[in-house]
Amino acid sequence: MLRKRWWFALASACVVSFFIGYAHGATPHMIGPDGGDVRSLAYDPHNPDRILLGTSSGQIFESRDRGLSWARFAHVGTGPDYVLDHIIFDPGDSRKLYVAAWSIERETGELFRSHNGGKSFESLNAMKGKSIRSFAMAPSNSKILIAGALDGVFRSEDAGDRWTRISPEGHKDIKNIESLAIDPKNPDVIYAGTWHLAWKTEDGGNNWHQIKNGVIDDSDVFSLIIDPNQPSTVYLSACSGIYKSTSGGDLFRKAQGIPFSARRTRVLKQDPNHPEVVFAGTTEGLWKTQDAGTTWHRVTAPNIIVNDVMIDPRDSTRVMLATDRSGVLISTNNSASFSASNEGFAHRQVRALLADNKNSSVLYAGMVNDKEFGGVFVTRDAGQRWSQLSNGLNGRDVFTLAQDEKGNVYAGTNAGLFRLAQNTRMWTRVALPGMMPNVPDLAIAGNSMFVPTTSGALLISRDMGKTWTQQHAAKKEPFLKVRANNGMVAAATYTTLLVSADGGKHFNVEQSLPVTLITGIAVDTDQNLWISSAQGLFRQQKGGSWEPMSTDLPKAKITSLDYDQSSHHLLAIVDGSSEVFGSADGQKWHRMEDAGLPLHRAIPMRDRMFALSLYEGIVSFEGNNRMSAAMEQPSGNE
Repeated sequence: MLRKRWWFALASACVVSFFIGYAHGATPHMIGPDGGDVRSLAYDPHNPDRILLGTSSGQIFESRDRGLSWARFAHVGTGPDYVLDHIIFDPGDSRKLYVAAWSIERETGELFRSHNGGKSFESLNAMKGKSIRSFAMAPSNSKILIAGALDGVFRSEDAGDRWTRISPEGHKDIKNIESLAIDPKNPDVIYAGTWHLAWKTEDGGNNWHQIKNGVIDDSDVFSLIIDPNQPSTVYLSACSGIYKSTSGGDLFRKAQGIPFSARRTRVLKQDPNHPEVVFAGTTEGLWKTQDAGTTWHRVTAPNIIVNDVMIDPRDSTRVMLATDRSGVLISTNNSASFSASNEGFAHRQVRALLADNKNSSVLYAGMVNDKEFGGVFVTRDAGQRWSQLSNGLNGRDVFTLAQDEKGNVYAGTNAGLFRLAQNTRMWTRVALPGMMPNVPDLAIAGNSMFVPTTSGALLISRDMGKTWTQQHAAKKEPFLKVRANNGMVAAATYTTLLVSADGGKHFNVEQSLPVTLITGIAVDTDQNLWISSAQGLFRQQKGGSWEPMSTDLPKAKITSLDYDQSSHHLLAIVDGSSEVFGSADGQKWHRMEDAGLPLHRAIPMRDRMFALSLYEGIVSFEGNNRMSAAMEQPSGNE
């Protein structure tokens, strides 16, 4: 990933002291929690023990032991927004492989090619900017490639060097190509599934006709496969279920036995050794037929969302699943049972991290978007092994974690506040005023608890949740952040700030803030207030006026601002950056660590530094020599 990097020298001895407590320049380690979302799986045809895994952030993971363990391998694109639904090796030369990408944020994408097994990738210029939702290689000729994008179907006959549109330009129906299949013997016969039914060409794209006889007129043809031994046999999955044709698509018959709720079938895969066996990955589990589609039965739990299925070509009893939220699942007993296999793989949005106040090796991590597979995870060995600790949270997103002096842990969620009493494993709801408000942040100081809510109230308890009072912002905006330090409490909405200098007994509304959107707040040990925004960084010294800070940070907004009480320094993350910056005065900033992937927040814990990545879990920075790590010297902004 290309990033601007900039450096400058240490300016004073006080800045040097800042880094003594941290492993500056340390090696970043991804410590999980393992699991999360997987979009695609592909094995090396010359070495099926080697498997590549595609994510929805442009990241590729690699396994060299049949999926038992994983490591970060490569990143394609310049940002974290590429969904990698298709990774295809050239069966004749596995050093050549292709990765099709589409952006989850914009209607764009790219097609990448590697000639060295994925060590490096090139973006194919002719396909740059196209949102590629489907991709296929002709079984009879690996130089023939077909790409399906939002604006139609494209073909290459020279392994990707040159491309030609083979669907009519501007066609009202042959667009939004979600799935593709190429006849195993005749590469001019191509099936294309769109967001509204499927189409077929038998002459390489000169003429197309819709294939819908027997198919309910709905949308989204997710997957198409052709029986390699009988090319007239075609399977199709759509919103309304699974269909089979034995006439090359002239007539389809709907599969029976799959309940309506499981009809959103994202992927179909045929066993290469047993063509009568077909797997259907749905949003309610994996289904299997052993009689070429006559009968189906579910072979996983119904809460498994399957994005891809991979069958070991040497052993059909070994099946791997790419899933939402539950990561990689493996069966070694002919799909009779599945178990997680996510060691080294994490694609999770961790939004909270807490170290136990008595044992710093015990960490709690809060997840969002993982539903019943998320919630809170705990490690008791500083991140080597994690276990889920979510009973009672019922799949809620966890935005913030805090601990009181007795060791009780609190979780702010998208539906209220929960408490985990010491030495228990069940979360219980803390009664709050209102109807289970969204709690995006939380601060605890002694027996006082400060709970911002998106319903527009700052909730304050001076007896750890037994009774509550409320403060409201002048503009009735949702409260998003709260900080408490040394008797000072500050709570922020998008544009306003409530401040208390007496531990939360009385609050004042800060008027005339010089910002349009608050992105971060901090309170230092001298009771100075700091706010970050699109307009920059500002400081208020003990109730005075707001002072703009002239910083030497990169020219991008600060998206995360925190204060480290151990080193008495500010910590900042800049939009889109992989780096953690630190400052003693808010003006001179120094690059502390580089995670190598986009970060959400930096979290100091005593003499350690952690960071929350945007999509790949927790980063731990570790080093052997804390005293002698050299700062990178200035060379000007790049």
